[in-house]
Amino acid sequence: MPHVITDACTKCMSCVEVCPVSCIHPGLIEPELDTAPQLYIDPDECIHCGACASECPVDAIFPAEDIPADKAKFTQINADYYKK
Repeated sequence: MPHVITDACTKCMSCVEVCPVSCIHPGLIEPELDTAPQLYIDPDECIHCGACASECPVDAIFPAEDIPADKAKFTQINADYYKK
């Protein structure tokens, strides 16, 4: 299962820098960065390595199977971002 970014995300980009498969968006040069409320992990591209979660300074990233119940909706929110 992929990792999921929740609403605690501050868009600091630390997770983007360590992701070995570049599955976290929007990135620094993507125009959506200014309007997106948070960053998102592509569930089809994530290799579940955990590098992003370890690097996140605000603990906004969870493995999908361990996401707190009150944050469960972010699994779908992350997936929906990539259905555009």
